[in-house]
Amino acid sequence: MINFKILTLFPELFPGPLAASVTGSALAKNLWSIEAINIRSYAKDERGTVDDTPYGGGAGMVLKADVVADAIEKNSHSSTKIIHLSPRGKTLTQKKARELAAEKEILLLCGRYEGLDQRVLDELAIEEISIGDYILSGGELAAFIVVDTVLRNVEGVLGADESLAEESFGSKDNSEFENLLEYPHFTRPHEWRGRVIPEVLTSGHHKKINEWRKEQAIEITKKNRPDLFEKFLKQKY
Repeated sequence: MINFKILTLFPELFPGPLAASVTGSALAKNLWSIEAINIRSYAKDERGTVDDTPYGGGAGMVLKADVVADAIEKNSHSSTKIIHLSPRGKTLTQKKARELAAEKEILLLCGRYEGLDQRVLDELAIEEISIGDYILSGGELAAFIVVDTVLRNVEGVLGADESLAEESFGSKDNSEFENLLEYPHFTRPHEWRGRVIPEVLTSGHHKKINEWRKEQAIEITKKNRPDLFEKFLKQKY
């Protein structure tokens, strides 16, 4: 079982969409748990102040070191994996998600405003993770993504391991689909608006089907993600 703790100024947002679909079913089966903790509960004054103006000037407000540090330290222990969700962090990858799935407890710190006092990150040696090269209003949306991505790698959450193995970014290291985007999928009806299912998929020839899927994955990757295609070529040759 893996436990998630979310440090946020908006605890009412959780578990939100995580309580639905496969993650919701896994939550009901106690395969994971989630606790949303209000950072404002650790404010040092009656007004519940959690931020202040930045030293050196500039726009925005900065989350206070004493408030955030207390929130972290009172809701974690020596084996808790602490992550600050930030656009300046290392990009979340499927490999990283698999690593995090092995943790027993993960604390996700959701920033707001201009950011977080750097001293907290340095003092507590907190890892920073980004979900992409863009800016969100806060870390809460990123937290949903991180939790969902990690849970898909936790045993028992998905119905079939094969479903994950051949998805975009889902293949494990050194598999034939490593660094390839997912191939196209089709289902009934056989014909729709003049478009028919590729014949190979109805052949029952599993080797040819797998070859076709890999060819399609290569072409899609080459077109949409040339950076991944280059990695695939290096891996192959």
